[in-house]
Amino acid sequence: MARAKNALRGHFVQEYTPGQEEPGEEWLELAKYISTIGDDTQEGTEEEAYYDGDGTPETDVVSVAGAYTPEGVYDPEDPAQAFIAGLKYKTGEGRKVWHRVVSADGTKEWVGRATVTAIVAGAGDASAYETFSCNIRFDRIPKETDLTPNDPPGGGDEEQIEEG
Repeated sequence: MARAKNALRGHFVQEYTPGQEEPGEEWLELAKYISTIGDDTQEGTEEEAYYDGDGTPETDVVSVAGAYTPEGVYDPEDPAQAFIAGLKYKTGEGRKVWHRVVSADGTKEWVGRATVTAIVAGAGDASAYETFSCNIRFDRIPKETDLTPNDPPGGGDEEQIEEG
């Protein structure tokens, strides 16, 4: 598949408990009434010129903080939106979540602890639906996992014969 729609990429969250090393199995998908998800990844860089070059500064990326900003219409009955909305007046560890992103083609996922900021769960013009948005920023580089299934020898297409 050369191109894939953004709607096929999955963004999931779940509660983080302080000290927890791995997320659980139950994920809440941020999808219902979400119309756009921006990539707000921030990179820290340093520039340095060396005598073995021509004096032109080289850029080194020294940090990467992956971040996403879902935006859409607020639905307080959607479990993922309700979970995020419930973090609005929390601070410190109370704003930590597990975040999981699955590529649009379903071949990779990135999972890590993240911090939720800039929570909006119900705002906007009187004539409009309530808005929902937030920023979910990984606290460190997330763990990348290859989701491509390993085919058994022969491709797994062997015919099953039922004995009877």
